[in-house]
Amino acid sequence: MKKISKTKIIKLITLIAIVTMLVIATVYMIPIIKQLNTTEGQVQFKEKIQESGMIGPLILFGLEIAQVLLAVLPGEPIEVLAGICFGPIWGSIFLMISVFIITCAIYFLVKKYGRKFIYEFFPKEKVNKLENSKLFKDEKKIEIVMIILFLIPATPKDLLVYIGGLLPIKSSRFILISTLLRFPSIISSVIAGDNILGGEWKIGVLAYVVTFLITFIVVFIVNKIDKNKVTEDIIESIKNNEIE
Repeated sequence: MKKISKTKIIKLITLIAIVTMLVIATVYMIPIIKQLNTTEGQVQFKEKIQESGMIGPLILFGLEIAQVLLAVLPGEPIEVLAGICFGPIWGSIFLMISVFIITCAIYFLVKKYGRKFIYEFFPKEKVNKLENSKLFKDEKKIEIVMIILFLIPATPKDLLVYIGGLLPIKSSRFILISTLLRFPSIISSVIAGDNILGGEWKIGVLAYVVTFLITFIVVFIVNKIDKNKVTEDIIESIKNNEIE
């Protein structure tokens, strides 16, 4: 009989827990989920989540696990949903805490089980391609590389969290970088979600635009003061599909 790996067991348990949570949440929320395309339905969804005590946050936390730990869902819709349910302040706090917990879990699981753990979630070729990129060859540049990659929109941040456990970077510094630098994306999404209910979609779009501009300015400044031209190397790696 073929022996089941520990990582497969962890993945299976996680999937069962998330599916169970989502099934319960779906049954519980079906009457309102059908009306999410209307303002009234969105208001009722928000009220239902807020009235459900700990079940509401647990539902969203389960979705966050599915998004970050399993990397099967895009992050923005969940962040927008948190904004709808909890507003920009509490939505951001909730998401930042969730990301911190899940990032720590992934990081230390990779530290314990190594590459085999990552291969359970991502294709081996994709992992090796990113890990062997020239960006991670110089240990002195790794921190600044990770900072810029987490700032730039559309980089594979979930995969970067997994890869972090293989890189020569201090645990505390990596977790700090990979958690805090998700904040720009989170705050813009929760602001958008908070304003959807009032029909103020323009404010949501503005939040994304402002976040993008701030990110661009920060990366531009870093590039100007960076003598090693790390930003240019990152852009070149993206063009060469080393990061995707």
